[in-house]
Amino acid sequence: MKLPIADGRTIRRRLGGLVLAYRGQLAGVLVLQLGAAFAGIALPWVMGRVVDQIQAGTTLEWVRRVMIGTVVLVAVGAALSFLAEYQARVLGERVFAKLREDLVETVTHLPLSTVEGAGTGDLLGRTTHDVERVQFMVRQGISSIMVLATTIVVTVVAAVATSPLLAVVLVVEVPVVGALMRWYLPRTVPSYRAGAAAWADLSGVANETIDQAETVDAARLADLRAARLDRSIREIWRLERYGAWMRVVLVGCLGLAVLIPVLLMALVGAWAIGAGWTTLGVVTTMTLYAYQLRGPVWEVTFWVDQIQSSEASLARIFGVDLVDPDREPTDARPSGREMRVRGVRYAYRAGEDVLHGVDLDLRPGETLAIVGPSGAGKSTFGRMLAGIHPPTAGSVEVGGVELTDLDEDVLQRQVVLVTQEHHVFVGTVASNMRLARAGADTGEMWDALAAVEADQWVRALPDGLDTRVGAGGIPLSPAQAQQLALARIVLMDPHTLVLDEATSLMDPTAARSLERSLGLALRGRTVIAIAHRLYTAHDADRVAVMMDGRIVELGAHDELVAAGGEYASLWKSWQRG
Repeated sequence: MKLPIADGRTIRRRLGGLVLAYRGQLAGVLVLQLGAAFAGIALPWVMGRVVDQIQAGTTLEWVRRVMIGTVVLVAVGAALSFLAEYQARVLGERVFAKLREDLVETVTHLPLSTVEGAGTGDLLGRTTHDVERVQFMVRQGISSIMVLATTIVVTVVAAVATSPLLAVVLVVEVPVVGALMRWYLPRTVPSYRAGAAAWADLSGVANETIDQAETVDAARLADLRAARLDRSIREIWRLERYGAWMRVVLVGCLGLAVLIPVLLMALVGAWAIGAGWTTLGVVTTMTLYAYQLRGPVWEVTFWVDQIQSSEASLARIFGVDLVDPDREPTDARPSGREMRVRGVRYAYRAGEDVLHGVDLDLRPGETLAIVGPSGAGKSTFGRMLAGIHPPTAGSVEVGGVELTDLDEDVLQRQVVLVTQEHHVFVGTVASNMRLARAGADTGEMWDALAAVEADQWVRALPDGLDTRVGAGGIPLSPAQAQQLALARIVLMDPHTLVLDEATSLMDPTAARSLERSLGLALRGRTVIAIAHRLYTAHDADRVAVMMDGRIVELGAHDELVAAGGEYASLWKSWQRG
């Protein structure tokens, strides 16, 4: 399964919308660039006038005044160009920031089932390599393309106004450049798209290999993973080398194409002067116009190539927004805290159920431990209870409302899932905490940290809550990162909490102490604890035993041990271990 790829129409609409969101700044940049362009075309016109006036026998004083005016004109043009470039770069940064913010917003709300089906590599490639490939285009391309467009249009208009006859020479290079681009683009655009996909594949392979390094070593898969990485790198090298050679050909041909109008203007101008159809000054002006267009035409082809390269990445970035939602929230609100599970089935692949008609009633305020062998469906069921995955069949309700009918913000106030996976975000401890609740004050954060027994080591940090952690800051151990994640949950204050091996990265003694402290902090809330350590089940109000996607036993610890069933066997094995 792959995430969608946006088509050209969607790319143009989304990118145009991003730019037009800053239409005020865009208009200001255009005004400045038009002023700079008019200053630029005025200089060749002045030079032509000077040539004609010298031929007519003007005075040195007139030439001196014109030269002083020319210097002033150049200074004004340079100032306008600087201001236009500065404002355009600022605009580009704002557009790029908005692009990244929109992508992050979209990614954080993607259906988890879609992300799991597509694999982390595809999404990682879109949020890293693809974003990096478009940043040059967005940051500098917007300003450069606007400069080129205004320069070409204003110069051509000025050339036509100066000499319609000689202006025809300026368009001679258009069919040459057009033919060159028609040959070039069909041969390179597919390689850009394939290259973007290849980079995503490499990101996925590298990320999976590094994240699961212990499994790779244990299963002796190092050679296989290295060979897989080598194949991805060879494919990227092949595509990048092909693209580089195509650009060499393009640059060489363009170097000749953009010289054609300059040479022709000199030749045709000399003939026109001899025929008495124009003056030396006009030919001078037109030749300078042709030379001025040489750079912009060259750059236009460069940016056309960049646009095609960036389009492949933009198609992948904007494609993330095309993922179909896995639910349609309504305005329904729960009338209580009771959770009911009826006939829940779930299949990661059609026809291959992982859960088989599970029924369960959760009592408000109770602690329910879910135990069972690996692969029994415990984590999948926990995600159903947290509303992460909508069930394939059946229903999961809270307060009489389906979890999948709840808006995301409302859902997170009802039930939250905490897994053994954790992440420390770049920033301070306080900013990491406020991800859960932006308005949390210092006292509330210290209370949350104390609830998960993390306040002592946070106080020992150089700047306490204001200490920078994560990349570029003080590194946190896996256990500390897990405590920070649990503290965020305390701040979120949901009435139901699903803990999926949430203390697995701690040693058993520390984990049990933390669970007891967390239990005190979450007193009165419903807690579903999915665990392999059976002391969690021993301390719970009830225990649910899952086998092959079904709840086969449900009751208190002592009752299940006395019954001598599956739980009793698990408990005996645990005690022997």
